[in-house]
Amino acid sequence: MFGLGPATKIFVAVEAVDMRKGFEGLFGLVRDHLLQDPLNGHLYLFANQSHTRLKALIWDGSGLWVCAKRLERGRFHWPRPIAEARSISLRPEELSMLLNGLDLSAAKPRRNWFRKVAAGE
Repeated sequence: MFGLGPATKIFVAVEAVDMRKGFEGLFGLVRDHLLQDPLNGHLYLFANQSHTRLKALIWDGSGLWVCAKRLERGRFHWPRPIAEARSISLRPEELSMLLNGLDLSAAKPRRNWFRKVAAGE
């Protein structure tokens, strides 16, 4: 099993993806479209056009994981891009909210909330 440590970043691909893609296809999207290294240990999240299915790609140090979720009803509230961004970075609690059906645009961080930013972020 894989875990998300404090140094693990979460990237959400903004554009829809063909859910038939597997390891190689998602690996190529991360490398060529998101311009990231798929073997860096970060989590990459992708959704289909209707936002009813998603796939996650993560490297755990010894191999790639591809995880999928299909909703029986409803849609994921996919975040909207800022300007021309190809991906959006999420915090672990935002990922949990997204996967559990909450709308991230309705959630606002408290004013005067302190969060130390990790190096390189």
